[in-house]
Amino acid sequence: MNEDVIKVSDEEKTLTPGKLFYNWFAANIGIMGIVFGAMIVSFHLSFFQATLASLVGGLSFVFPGWVATLGKREGITTFKLSRAAYGTHGNKIPNAIAWFNMVGWLAINVITGTLLLVSLFKILHIAKNSVTVAIALAIFAGLVILSGLLREAVLAKIQTWLSWIFGLLTLVILILFLMKADWQAALAAPSGQWLGGFWPAVSIVAAGSGISWSMAAADWGAYVKPQASQSATFWNTTLGGAIPLFVLMWGGVLLSTVEPSLATASNPIDVMNDALPSWISVIYFLVAAGGLIPQCIISLRSARINLATVGIKVSQQASLVIHGAIVVLIPIYVLFISGNFLANFELFLGFLGTCLAAWVAVFLCDSVMYRRQGYDVSLLENGSQNKYNWKGITSWVIAVVTGFLFTNNAIWNGPFAHGIFRDNSLGVFVAGIAAVICMLLLKPVGRVSEGEAL
Repeated sequence: MNEDVIKVSDEEKTLTPGKLFYNWFAANIGIMGIVFGAMIVSFHLSFFQATLASLVGGLSFVFPGWVATLGKREGITTFKLSRAAYGTHGNKIPNAIAWFNMVGWLAINVITGTLLLVSLFKILHIAKNSVTVAIALAIFAGLVILSGLLREAVLAKIQTWLSWIFGLLTLVILILFLMKADWQAALAAPSGQWLGGFWPAVSIVAAGSGISWSMAAADWGAYVKPQASQSATFWNTTLGGAIPLFVLMWGGVLLSTVEPSLATASNPIDVMNDALPSWISVIYFLVAAGGLIPQCIISLRSARINLATVGIKVSQQASLVIHGAIVVLIPIYVLFISGNFLANFELFLGFLGTCLAAWVAVFLCDSVMYRRQGYDVSLLENGSQNKYNWKGITSWVIAVVTGFLFTNNAIWNGPFAHGIFRDNSLGVFVAGIAAVICMLLLKPVGRVSEGEAL
């Protein structure tokens, strides 16, 4: 991708809204959706509350849907669009964090894929040791890196087939999980706190799904055919991600009634496999892999786009080498040194969720307040005078700091992380709300800059 070219050419706009549905559906049929469901239950919610939290959390995909429509309308990828809100230079910090987010998701999925192959080796009577773990890591990471050589049209076709194949197989696996679920225990679970339980559960799901995927949405929306409708782009993106995510989380809610260790296990793949009949184990592992590969494809593609947008210009081969090294080194740390997958996963979600919730709130507020008539391309070009948009930068910084003040985790203890804000991800919502408030308060400050619509 040429960094100096802002708009995607009409020749490259080959995707239909339906392709977006398959793209996001395929990216969210991963088995981690079931782990999200178990994490929701860990907040001590009733069956009704947990089901509602799954639904609301899944509907956080309205944010990627919204961002995708902006990308489709303008024919511009996400972090070139956000230059308007932050300035061409000011945009580089949230852009770099978004790159880190995509690389982090790549690493998480590679770790999960490695654990999945290790569990498959166990079925094949291959003992788990450092060598077999290293072989599994090399296999899965190699497949992910090779996907970076494919073009958008080819990726869209792959996502469509993966959606059908692994969507149906996932449904079979989910039915088996539901048959084993302890419905009586699920329905008898007492109600938990709404402020201290329900909303923190929604926040961690939103941080790991809709909010996290927002910065990749316009990277796909920009390639939709010009004649396609905005509403079709929105709904295919939103529902493509929300439907499989909700169904899988709901399955995780029920499965946790018979496998309470699901949300805390060092290898949740093994826990889910133990809940299935032995005859379907191989299919289960194929389904789990099928759900991870599309997520890796999207993350790697957007990570490469973000790296270029930050201003780091490298060839496609060099980009693959850089990202390949990162997505191997992080799993090596987690698998061979730390050994605690889910603890590192939740820490990652909390940190990135806060930064990205603030980013998407500023980005969308800017689009509503100043870009209703469209984006002025001159604001997005490298030579633009719009180097620092201090309204957006200031709002983002204040929002991120505010979010962390209400957050605590293994390495940080915010001064206001007490009561309902203790030991959860509510700081993600605090950051998003703070960003909106700052953008509204700063609107009257200064003159309307070039390209902004009143």
